[in-house]
Amino acid sequence: MTARTGKCLCGAVRFEAEEVATEFSACHCDMCQRWSSGPFFSTTVGKVRFTGEKNLKRFRSSEWAERGFCSVCGSNLFFRVLEFADHEVCVGAFDERNDLVMTGEIFVDRKPDGYALAGDHPRLTEKETLEKYRGLAG
Repeated sequence: MTARTGKCLCGAVRFEAEEVATEFSACHCDMCQRWSSGPFFSTTVGKVRFTGEKNLKRFRSSEWAERGFCSVCGSNLFFRVLEFADHEVCVGAFDERNDLVMTGEIFVDRKPDGYALAGDHPRLTEKETLEKYRGLAG
């Protein structure tokens, strides 16, 4: 894990992240597809500090999670389960991302047939994903 910086498309929201995982995953659930117009590529961040907070909007996308975005340019920035401090930050928002490695996909049975991501990594169905995360919460 390492520290990284990043920003939205217009730079109105910037962040400094610590405890950044060097792996990222892709989520193909319906909400992530609608939010990102495709798979949501994200990595786990333990601590994050935002500047331009007045431009950071948080949307409660379910009873248990929120998503953050820039109110100026609309760039998606993060997903967060409300009961956890960790954020799942959009890979594309980081200033340096070339060394990040994709290590998994979730909700693969929800992805459109029109694309497939390359690589040898775990691919969990919706049922497998929900079982995995229920186990972490329970």
